[in-house]
Amino acid sequence: MTHPLLAALAQARRLDAPMFVKWCELNNVNACPATPSSIARFVTECASLGVHRLWPAMQDVSRMHASLGLADPTLGSPAADAMSAVAAVPPPRSWPRQFKERFRSLPYDIQAYLAAHEEQRERALRRAQNEAAAAGRKLVALETQLKDGMTHGDETARGET
Repeated sequence: MTHPLLAALAQARRLDAPMFVKWCELNNVNACPATPSSIARFVTECASLGVHRLWPAMQDVSRMHASLGLADPTLGSPAADAMSAVAAVPPPRSWPRQFKERFRSLPYDIQAYLAAHEEQRERALRRAQNEAAAAGRKLVALETQLKDGMTHGDETARGET
């Protein structure tokens, strides 16, 4: 017979992180406290579920550990690397190579935010460059018109005298 307090704690864990706890039970792994390597293994083995199901499961594990005052095993490099492999968020193109390598060790939500922000920034920059180029072309066209007008105006003025 299981102690009632342990049974209640086990039930709370199932409610807090149901997908991960179920995986742990099937794989004979401790759900709490979990290790970064067990989180990485969970993400790798469940990759077919996709990032949109795995990321909430990882957040559940994080909240479960935080609520118990335990270290968050999802923040470790193994877990971030595994999630990065599943999510496949490309690092911003403008970043230097050494930072692109470090990008993969960031948590998924930070990767997604930074990638989207950089993409939006690059689109705005390209739009501004295109607008500047169009304005430059208009300026050249106006200058050409002015020069042509002055040249033709000077010739007409000379021909009248």
